[in-house]
Formats: sequence, structure tokens, C-alpha cells
Amino acid sequence: MLAKALPAAHLDSAGLGALVGNPAASEMQQAAVAYGVDISAHRGRQLFLPQLEAADIVFVMENNQRQHIVDKYPQLYGRVFLLSHFSAGEMKGKEIADPYRKSQQEFNRCAQEIALHVAAASKALAPMIRGDSK
Repeated sequence: MLAKALPAAHLDSAGLGALVGNPAASEMQQAAVAYGVDISAHRGRQLFLPQLEAADIVFVMENNQRQHIVDKYPQLYGRVFLLSHFSAGEMKGKEIADPYRKSQQEFNRCAQEIALHVAAASKALAPMIRGDSK
């Protein structure tokens, strides 16, 4: 969703406990379609230090993910944020629970929360992203 919202940005996706090579859960693929996003080609990748070091900003969904990255790579402190960091009010700083192995309703809820936070993040970041970003 962030790639759709910020087409000039270079974005990457990887996980701390990724199911490497696997597609996104069919439930998440279905939930993403409701937001005009096709993630059928997405494949899980493990997160490694070179990806983190290349990033200007790293978004995570849960505080434990942020803490894990910062504890393991303290030089990244100040670049790792919850996706909800730019959201307002009670949504600011809210974790997005992983719906893995849960109902379609939980995947839909997760996609809705992601969309909400992506809208806030893209609004804040868009002025900083040049059209020639790679």
C-alpha cells in the first residue's frame, strides 16, 4: 500500500521471521484487493543488515519488532518506527497485530489499519521524496 501511495519512493519489504519464498497469505491478498493493491507476486524475504543500512526509514508493525532491530543494530536507532508513527490521536503509536493463522476478518482489520497508517505516513513523507528517487 505504501508503494501505491508513494510511487516515487524506493521501497522494500522483508520480515524478521519471514516464510522465505512464500506468497502472502491468501487472506491478506484478498484483504489488499479492497484497497486496490495486488500483492499476489509478493514473496516473503528475510530482513538482513544491508537492507536496513540502505534504508532512510524502516517501518515495523509491532513494538517488539522495533526493539529487536534496535537492540541488534543500535546504529539504526532513530530510523526504525511503527507504521503508525505519523498517525494522529489515539492511532499514533498503535501496533498492528499480525493476523497470521487467524480469520479473514482479522486480515481485513489488519489491512484497514495498514491503509489508515499508510495514508498518514505518505502524507508526511511525500514532500521529502524527490521524483527521481530510486
